[in-house]
Amino acid sequence: MTSDLKKLTPEDIAQYIDHTLLKPEATRAQIQKLCEEALVHKFYAVCVNSSMISVCKEILKNSAVKIAAVIGFPLGACDTSTKVFETTRALNLGATEIDMVVHLGAVKSQDWSYVEKDIKDVVMAAQGHPVKVILETHMLTEEEKRKVCEISLHAGAHFVKTSTGFSGGGATVEDVTLMKSIVQSKAQVKASGGVRDFDAAVKMITAGATRIGTSSGVAIVTGQAGKTGY
Repeated sequence: MTSDLKKLTPEDIAQYIDHTLLKPEATRAQIQKLCEEALVHKFYAVCVNSSMISVCKEILKNSAVKIAAVIGFPLGACDTSTKVFETTRALNLGATEIDMVVHLGAVKSQDWSYVEKDIKDVVMAAQGHPVKVILETHMLTEEEKRKVCEISLHAGAHFVKTSTGFSGGGATVEDVTLMKSIVQSKAQVKASGGVRDFDAAVKMITAGATRIGTSSGVAIVTGQAGKTGY
């Protein structure tokens, strides 16, 4: 750990956090609370399903907090045209970042041309807005992780991201380290899934993550016990 990372404060960590609520039963009131927490703690972004973007936009309209929308979530198995439509719609509603799930079946089939086109078409639809490619790392071999990271770079993605948090597994220091070693300075790494306290967040940042996706943002920056979930 570098001396700079040793000195990270909760306020510093807040600017790494995508404050996240993606549960299908999430209510408008819960999303409003998510946004209010993001404002209070100065989180970098909120991350929500596209149906909740308008709720976030109203609350966050005069702030620096970004709105990230998930695409093809949580399976990644819808076709590319659907992901493109979702991306365009999310941006029109007010999203400023896109978190897309890679097509895991295509990865497992080693259909790399499909994987690359799937990502590239979303990147094009995003028109310069940051696109994060979710690998679902616990379901992939090391070779597959490497290949998806390389393809994400070729396709123009801005981030590679560990997990959805919906199918088991989650971010590990080992996976973040591996992903960072592949993308280096050409893209960034988002650690998502299971990051629930300050020490865990610092470990992910030390390993190379520049963004943390978590539903435990408040717990991380206040020192409370992290809750279960994303």
